[in-house]
Amino acid sequence: MTFGFAPPPAADPVSRLGRILEPAEWAAAGIPLLRNPREVVTGLHSRHRPRPSTAVIAVLDPEERLAASASFTRRGSSAADGWEFRNALLAQLRRVIPHDLRRRTPVRTAVLLYCREGESQWTEEDGAWMWGLRDACTLHGLRCGAYITLTRAGWQVLGEGRGGRRPHSASLHSRLDTATATGDGVTTAVPYPRGEAHEALRRSAAV
Repeated sequence: MTFGFAPPPAADPVSRLGRILEPAEWAAAGIPLLRNPREVVTGLHSRHRPRPSTAVIAVLDPEERLAASASFTRRGSSAADGWEFRNALLAQLRRVIPHDLRRRTPVRTAVLLYCREGESQWTEEDGAWMWGLRDACTLHGLRCGAYITLTRAGWQVLGEGRGGRRPHSASLHSRLDTATATGDGVTTAVPYPRGEAHEALRRSAAV
């Protein structure tokens, strides 16, 4: 089995659109529902403090506790391509948690929170992230979980119709004691949140 990245496929618009999942395709894929999406979103927002164009990939254990997470910023303004998004997500998963390819059935689930500008409705960019998340999960031995957008209108679990007004892409971030960032766009936060965010992270401690 090869664990490297394959060369990129054809970059023409028709091929690119083939690496996008429509909402109906996503809904039909049997994506497991989050028991408490608000808690997951609040915890990830407090830990990673996403700005627009920031993606947060998180791995949940069978009890929906956070096992690992990482965030990175999408660079450039090129057209959304699920292939590139898949490679970016897979690189982050390999960085923060071992694969589960030896298991017959996946036991951990990866979810993706993407903070972006614009309306909360599905876009082609969302479809490319969905395609990338599904493929990255397959290659890392994980179940493909929820795709969540964070916009000025609030957060929304696409394909489920569940969402809330807070946090949103312009939320004031909770007080955090320390945070570090690397030059490659990867940000790792070491939070000490208060209130609701503290309770969410107490039950979902990431590594």
